[in-house]
Amino acid sequence: MNKTAAQSPKSFPRPAAQDRRTPLLDLFPPLAPYSSGFLSVDAIHNLYWEQSGNPDGVPVVLLHGGPGGGASPTHRQFFDPDHYRIVIFDQRGAGRSTPLGSIKNNTTAHLIDDIETLRRHLGIDRWHVFGGSWGSTLGIAYAQEHPERCISMILRGIFLLEQNEVDWFIYGMRSLFPEAWEQFAGLLPEDEQYDLLEGYYERLTTGTPDEQMEAAIRWALYEGACSSLLPNYDTITTPEQKNYALALARIEAHYFRNNLISVDQSLMNRIDRLRSIPATIIHGRYDVICPIQTAHKLHQLWPEADYVIVPDGGHSALDPAIRSRLIEAVEQAKTLI
Repeated sequence: MNKTAAQSPKSFPRPAAQDRRTPLLDLFPPLAPYSSGFLSVDAIHNLYWEQSGNPDGVPVVLLHGGPGGGASPTHRQFFDPDHYRIVIFDQRGAGRSTPLGSIKNNTTAHLIDDIETLRRHLGIDRWHVFGGSWGSTLGIAYAQEHPERCISMILRGIFLLEQNEVDWFIYGMRSLFPEAWEQFAGLLPEDEQYDLLEGYYERLTTGTPDEQMEAAIRWALYEGACSSLLPNYDTITTPEQKNYALALARIEAHYFRNNLISVDQSLMNRIDRLRSIPATIIHGRYDVICPIQTAHKLHQLWPEADYVIVPDGGHSALDPAIRSRLIEAVEQAKTLI
């Protein structure tokens, strides 16, 4: 073995694995918001927002995934409520925002403007930015436009809304979850399965109500089955679950079809705008929704950011090891003001 080959492993980034002798950090106890409301951002959209934790604490804004996924009460529990002023909102068309599932006036640029509108509405000067999956896309895009507003960034499950990532979601995941993909693809006749995204988009936006709902449920179940390290075959039965599934599927299909970021406009091309912001990138080794390759490329371009590879993590923020590393990063961010 030559000298170069013998030394090459020393150049590999060391995954920040969880020490098995140390208990995994758990979520903080459930808490209720101390204020909430709706913010009109244009003639169509009204955004649900809420604040919890310490009204005089250090602000942190959570950017949920999807796009279209919406936030949940569990999201409040990643943050120490004695230290943080926790700001959570549902993006356009998602969660409790209205109108649910609307794709009109719904682009990345609109969402960036909404974050700033909400920041000003709440009288916040600077805040920590916490986002995973699509929330990492939006967090990076927001910080590149408004770096002066970001105390720090905590990003999980890196996704940059580029063609290869969408192709992987639509077709590539079948290599690991063939049974989930077959149910997903089975919505369309075989002669239409060469363009599943277009087929789903048409059904989700112009189909009958029954066609839209069937497409939405299949889309949501496919994504849910692939999200956790251990497959999670949820059911969607209640009217509320069905409505949220429809919003998620419709908005994701809309973004994947109409709002892709081209290679020449890639968010990676503007990393210089983020170098002064303390940041942590957390990615599960076995993230199937957002394969680690994108996070690895981002780390190479942005070495100033801490890069944490979770060796026993998938995509979900609630995978125990992922959850623990996120809470650890949030705790470490307490030193930043």
